[in-house]
Amino acid sequence: MNQIKLPKNPGDTGWKEILPKRKVNPKLSDHINADYLIIGGGFAGLSAARRLNQINKEATIVLLEACEIGEGPAGRNSGFMIDLPHNLASDDYVGSLDKDREQTLINRSAIEFAKSASKEYEMPAEAIQLVGKTNAAATPKGMKFNTEYAKHLDKTSESYKMLDAKEMKELTGIDYYLNGLWTPGTAMLQPALYIQSLADGVSKSPNTTIYENSPVISLEEEGMHDGQKVWKAKTNLGSISSPKVILAVNGLVEKFGYFQNRLMTIFTYSSLSRELTSEESNMLGGTQDWGLTSADAMGSSVRRISGMGGNRILVRNRWSYNPSMEASDSFMNSAANSHNESFKARFPMLDKVSMQFSWGGRLCLSLNNVFAQGEVDEGIYSACCQNGLGTAKGTAIGIITAEKITGTINSLVPDFINEEVPKKLMPKPIMWLGVNSYMRWKELMAGKEK
Repeated sequence: MNQIKLPKNPGDTGWKEILPKRKVNPKLSDHINADYLIIGGGFAGLSAARRLNQINKEATIVLLEACEIGEGPAGRNSGFMIDLPHNLASDDYVGSLDKDREQTLINRSAIEFAKSASKEYEMPAEAIQLVGKTNAAATPKGMKFNTEYAKHLDKTSESYKMLDAKEMKELTGIDYYLNGLWTPGTAMLQPALYIQSLADGVSKSPNTTIYENSPVISLEEEGMHDGQKVWKAKTNLGSISSPKVILAVNGLVEKFGYFQNRLMTIFTYSSLSRELTSEESNMLGGTQDWGLTSADAMGSSVRRISGMGGNRILVRNRWSYNPSMEASDSFMNSAANSHNESFKARFPMLDKVSMQFSWGGRLCLSLNNVFAQGEVDEGIYSACCQNGLGTAKGTAIGIITAEKITGTINSLVPDFINEEVPKKLMPKPIMWLGVNSYMRWKELMAGKEK
């Protein structure tokens, strides 16, 4: 296998920057053996580590993270751990009724797992808050999306509450939104805090070790031992041999030689404001700690947070398809400008408030909205491609993969059915032009929703 080159993470993720400094686990600097090796310290990898430890407390588990925990994509998302289907490839998020019911059960299994982890590891309250989310509409088109979404929820017997313009102002403090559709089942994360707390909790188990700043540069077959194929993962300073490997690296699984030309690396971009003063908070009004997704899938997600790091507002919009897995500085700057514009349009009373942090994060999509999962080589299992829902789906596929690799079938995610493999993509130049052109058009059509 050729040496694996990892992409850079664009910008400083505000979620991590506003947290107190934590003790970082050391780099791998020796050769060791493990019963299970997990590559990737995001939602999938850490959930797999916790589940493996639950299944077999005697097995040695080693997890390698390429950077610091919370610095990678897991600490760069918007923090919505959504229970209901949220298909980013559709105009209104939804799919078929049967598929949506299945996905809802999977997502709720993941949320329950996260809740139990939060309790077990005594995470700070803001790491995960069970407050639901609101699908916000700023245009008649967005209101129509919400109406159709409500009809879909009626068919699946899911609860929701429609909020009018007055109720949206009571929630947010602003006049921007015409209505909203609130659903109760979403957990809101401070993603960097949650993922760091999960890592710190998992590493307290005596049989589980986490190494940070230890990117895997190659994964190769080492030989046979006791009738099992053994794999050797090399880092810059050390190596690990193991018969069982979980790849929890999302779109980077292609760099390991699997699911070639089947996965799309999409960057999403976010900005986090400086801390609001008490005067600015009072001027804004509304309530604290809310999260809005846009009724239009290409619109802006907006959150207001409090707690560690103070009272702040997050805006996420803009998308780019980057087969190279690298985001350009120019697009990063363009996205940051877009966030400022969206912020000013929504919060005119906060005209003195600026964005303190801007960043981009990778997500992985498949054309048919399925995981890249299962045993891809003898002893190697993939837990990848969460299709933009890394918090819930990443957690779920980590659990599922841990159970598969140990032969513990569907105990925590009982309704999971093995999916088809991701569909092949068209040649990269055609995909790049087509996907980016489509996203630019959809962003333009989103209008005031952006």
